[in-house]
Amino acid sequence: MEQDQCKMDHEPDRPTWTKQIEFTLAGIGCAVGLGNVWRFPYLCYRSGGGAFLIPYLLMLLVLGIPLLYMELILGQYTRRGPVHALAKACPLLKGVGLATVAISFIMCTYYNVIITWGLYYLFSSFQSPLPWQSCNNTWNKPNCTDRVITNSSVHSSTASQQFFSYKMLEQTGGVEQGGLMRWELFLLLILAWILIYFCIFKGVKSTGKVVYFTALFPYVILLALLINNAQLPGALEGILFFIVPKWGKLLEVEVWVNAAAQIFNSIGIGFGSLMAMSSYNNFNNNILKDTLAISITNSLTSILAGFVIFSAFGYMSHLQNVPISELAVDGPGLVFVVYPQAFATMPVAPLWAVLFFIMLLCLGLDSQFAMVEVMVTSLMDAFGGRLLKVLRKKELLVLVVCSTAFLMGIPHVMQVGIYVFQLMDHYTAIVSIMFLAFFEVLAICGLYGVRRLSANVKEMGGNRPNIFFTVCWMFVSPLLITVILVFTIIQFKPARYEEYVYPPWAQGVGWVIAMASIIWIPLGALHTLWVLPGSFTERLVLSITPYSLDKEKPKVPYYLERREETFSNISISSYETPPDKTNFQTNL
Repeated sequence: MEQDQCKMDHEPDRPTWTKQIEFTLAGIGCAVGLGNVWRFPYLCYRSGGGAFLIPYLLMLLVLGIPLLYMELILGQYTRRGPVHALAKACPLLKGVGLATVAISFIMCTYYNVIITWGLYYLFSSFQSPLPWQSCNNTWNKPNCTDRVITNSSVHSSTASQQFFSYKMLEQTGGVEQGGLMRWELFLLLILAWILIYFCIFKGVKSTGKVVYFTALFPYVILLALLINNAQLPGALEGILFFIVPKWGKLLEVEVWVNAAAQIFNSIGIGFGSLMAMSSYNNFNNNILKDTLAISITNSLTSILAGFVIFSAFGYMSHLQNVPISELAVDGPGLVFVVYPQAFATMPVAPLWAVLFFIMLLCLGLDSQFAMVEVMVTSLMDAFGGRLLKVLRKKELLVLVVCSTAFLMGIPHVMQVGIYVFQLMDHYTAIVSIMFLAFFEVLAICGLYGVRRLSANVKEMGGNRPNIFFTVCWMFVSPLLITVILVFTIIQFKPARYEEYVYPPWAQGVGWVIAMASIIWIPLGALHTLWVLPGSFTERLVLSITPYSLDKEKPKVPYYLERREETFSNISISSYETPPDKTNFQTNL
């Protein structure tokens, strides 16, 4: 009865997943994205192969799993998206929730361009020979070569690289040169947003059905690619490069920081996507099982992708008689340049190319509609009643969000698009997310408190988290997040694309993009302290007191009761009816 009352307090009419497995698959789809296919193998390649796996798995254990568990607990318990969940847990840092929504929306405006590129490559793969197979094309430059590029080949570029740069992107020489619209990419961007819309327009009811395909099908293709690659000459050497550690690399601090950052970015701590999705769970759902399923599957997928990619590296090394360690591999180019180049010489090349880019499409869609869902969920939580009066149906709200993001993404499909993309990705995915994660851990593990998190799990019908999670939440995870943030600041380098260095004004635009999410944290704190009653000390105490979450709080003075009324009239809960004063102690 007490749990039923708690669910009623949070939100009686909130939709839930039709089956709990749908949330698990949606969570896996959200966590498993393009970064598993390119960033993880790239970091392994740069960090000494198997030496990277040791800190990576350790960081999964002490950073990834505990922090994902923390986010899912808060989302499921409050039955709110990140904005209202964080505002209820720690009003002083309610801006963290707003910042997660801001960064997710900013990212979804440019992340969809990767899906657009994938669609372009997918449609280009239905021909033989593949268009990036040779240098005998109108877009090729005199320095084009059919051979593998090494780290010392500074004056040449492959046919695959030139297809990406001069055929698909038709890129200019820099961000200051502008350029025309790439109408093919523009139409594909529209198609990508149409796909996203129909994945989420019915909320969890439509998303839950889509993930049965988008979350599972990539594994079928990965296994097929691995079976094919393993039979190619040189594949074994590539796999050995992947799994045999170079022990000296473990002494480099950068390898450990990169491992922690990869776990962090891959699972999506701080983006708010999984917290928003968990808010649609049944209140009594066993959230620990979902946490383990999502985090472990995510890491196993990265390792599986590593076997696929490095077996292809071994094949390319054998084919061109170039050592694996000298291959030129750099970031997203792994997906759109290096691996397509490997396809070109495989038997039945178009088939493997089509399968690979369908897999990329599925991986991108899962992550993309999760980021869009953060914005939709937050708007419905805050202004659901008023928005539905105007738009009548939630489907129209989803259409408005998708249309706005589409319009903001148009610069990415111009000839200057690759420079805009790189600038936004650098200042959003690298700079902003680390600050958000630090303050999220401070808000939940620090000010909201490990004791309350444990009580929330018990109230939802589970056992209190064991000593492992308690220690990680209190000491290990906050320390690691702080170390990562410090090293991110110390090692920060201005954005660049290949050899192109952005001008100072473009770097300034990058910092504006970064501040578009970070700025909500101090603004939220100032707003909270401004609207609360009492002296500064009383306001400070009230600002770190959870809002209507702690069911066992003892009797409090009248000014704390006034806080309930105050917060019901400001941004965090303006749509809710303030509780009756006679029942306030029970609700608080």
